[in-house]
Amino acid sequence: MTHSRLGELIAIGLIDRLDARDRLLLERRARLKSAGEEPFPLDPGGWWYAVPGAAYEGLFEALGLHDRFPVTLEEGAAVEDLPFRKGALPTFVTPELDGWRLIFGNLVDLVGLEWDEWMGAVERLSAYCGEAQMFYEDSAAGSDVWVVAHQGRIRRRYAAESSPEWTGDPLPEEELRIGETDFNPQADGAFPNEDMAGVSLACGRLSVDPHHIGPTTPMRDHGWLALCQPGIGHKDLNSLVRR
Repeated sequence: MTHSRLGELIAIGLIDRLDARDRLLLERRARLKSAGEEPFPLDPGGWWYAVPGAAYEGLFEALGLHDRFPVTLEEGAAVEDLPFRKGALPTFVTPELDGWRLIFGNLVDLVGLEWDEWMGAVERLSAYCGEAQMFYEDSAAGSDVWVVAHQGRIRRRYAAESSPEWTGDPLPEEELRIGETDFNPQADGAFPNEDMAGVSLACGRLSVDPHHIGPTTPMRDHGWLALCQPGIGHKDLNSLVRR
């Protein structure tokens, strides 16, 4: 398939109608470019999801993502700066990073801003992928939230300034202060499991800290851009194909 033909397909929004051969060529291009790529820190804008790399395929149906287009880490990292068509903003699914795929970009449009929408998304992801995590980091207001869900149900959640802040049984990754020999809940005035309260610490223990990705982070395969509406296609992505 020539660059000009591929460019036309992208520009007029027919990514969902590519035949099997064209899809294979696109994936081959992304794999070849990704093979020589070095991982680097990511900025997911304070909100992202994580699913196991071995079972990530279900995320597209779980979140209602369409017309996926294979890209490298570099091509998808600045997803919120990419051009888009009205009502169909792109979301980035990273390559597999240390065993996990991260999902971020335009999540307000994809998921919504209501609490039930947030929890519903992570539950659906875990139902389709076996396990899912959500992280929301608000360094200004201090209202961090992280969630771990398994098989469609929330297993553990921390939500700062909520009542209660902690939901579910502690995870093996948590280092509970109640286990410290000198811990006194009355004297210390702290929650026994406050060690994992912040997103910046929790994400690194539970899956991958996007801000600390670097050359030594294991990376496999390519990433994907996908849209929140079907049958739209990706506008002006010709530049990605021509690189």
